[in-house]
Amino acid sequence: MQPRIPLVHDRAYEFKAVSLLALGLGMVGLDRFIINPLFPVMQKELGLGYQDLGLISAALALTWGVASIVSGHLADRMGPRRVLISAMAIFSLLAATTGFATGLGGLLVIRSVMGLAEGAYVPASIVATVSASKPSRVGLNVGLQQMAQPLVGLGFGPIVAIGLLKVLPSWHYVFAAVAVPGLLLAALMAKVLREPGRIASVPRNEAREWRAVAIHGAVRVNTAAMICYLTSVITLSAFMPSYLADHLRLNLNQMGMVLTGQGVGSLVGMVVIPALSDRVGRKPILLLALLAELMALWVLRATGAEPIKLFVALFIITFMNSGAIAITVGPLTSAAVPARLAASATGVVVGIGEIVGGALAPAAAGVLAHLMGITVIPIIALVSISAGAAIVAFGVREPRPSTHIEKHPANTLP
Repeated sequence: MQPRIPLVHDRAYEFKAVSLLALGLGMVGLDRFIINPLFPVMQKELGLGYQDLGLISAALALTWGVASIVSGHLADRMGPRRVLISAMAIFSLLAATTGFATGLGGLLVIRSVMGLAEGAYVPASIVATVSASKPSRVGLNVGLQQMAQPLVGLGFGPIVAIGLLKVLPSWHYVFAAVAVPGLLLAALMAKVLREPGRIASVPRNEAREWRAVAIHGAVRVNTAAMICYLTSVITLSAFMPSYLADHLRLNLNQMGMVLTGQGVGSLVGMVVIPALSDRVGRKPILLLALLAELMALWVLRATGAEPIKLFVALFIITFMNSGAIAITVGPLTSAAVPARLAASATGVVVGIGEIVGGALAPAAAGVLAHLMGITVIPIIALVSISAGAAIVAFGVREPRPSTHIEKHPANTLP
C-alpha cells in the first residue's frame, strides 16, 4: 500500500495554470483557423485555388492527428510541462513564418510542421489541466479549457484577421502579429507551470491494450461518427469564407460577422449538448442534434446573401456539431472501455477522426470545389452528417451508467 500523502491544494496555482492552458488552446485554434478568413486575399497574390486550400487544411490536420495519437506517450516520458512549452513556442514561430510563404509548397511544409506542434499541445494540455485542478473541478476546468479553441479560433479569429488586415500593410504581417501572444504564453508557461507529481505505474502490456482499443466495437463506431462530424465542421470552416466571398459576394465586414456564428455556436454547444445528454441520454440527444444540424445545413444551402440568416444557420450547425463531438470523444467513448484504456480510446477516436475527417476530407472537398464549384461545400457537409446520423442510429448503443470508474483501484482510497 502506498503511504498517504497529505495534499494542500493550491487554488491560486490552479487558476493561473488553467487560465494559461486555456489561453494556449485558444492560440492553437487561432493559429490553425486564421488562414481561412485570410485565404480570399492570399489566393489572389499567391495564385491559389480551392483545391490548394483543401490541401493546406489537410496537411495540418493530418500531422495534428498523428501527433495527437503519439504525444500522450511523449508527455508521459518527458512530462507535460516540457511538451507544452516546446509546442507553444514552435507553433507560434511557425504561424509567423506562414507570412513568408510564397506559394503552395511553402505553405504545405510550414502548416504540416505546425500541425505536429499543435497536435502535441492538445493531449498534454488536458493532462496538465487535470493535474492542476481540484478533483471536484476537473470536469469544469477541462470543459472551460476546451471551449477556448472554438471561441478564439472560430469566434474571434475572423474578427481578428479582418481587423488586422485593415490596419497592417498586408496579410503577411497578420501571421506575425498573431504569433506574438503565443510566444508570450510560452514564456509565462515556463515560469508558472509545474511538472505534475509522478504516480507509481502498474505493469501493463501496452501492445495488447492498444490492440484491444483498436478492435473495440464502440471505439470503431465512435471513430466513424467522429470522421463524419469533423468532415462537416472542418470543411465548412475551411471553405465558408470563400463561399461567402466568391459565391454570395459578401464584403469583409459581413463575412466576419457571419463567420463569428461558427465560434459562438461551437462554444455554447460544447457545454449545452453534453449537459442535456446527462439528463436525457447520449444517443437520443446525439440523434436530435444531428437532425437539427441537417435542417440548418439545408437552410444554409438555400440562403442567399442574407448575413443574419447565414449567421443563425452557421450557429446552429456548429452548436449541434460541437456538442456531438464532445459527447463522442468524452462520455460515449470513456464509458465503453475500462478506465485504464479511456485515454487511449479517446486518442484513437480523436486522432483517426482528425486524420480522415480533418485532413483527407478537406483535401477531397478542395478537389470537388475546384471541379464543380464552391457551391458543393454545403452538400459535402450534408452528406457527411447524414452518414453520421445513420451511424449513431444503427451503431451507437446507449451506455449503461458507468461502474468501472467507481471500482477501478485508481479511484479507490487506500
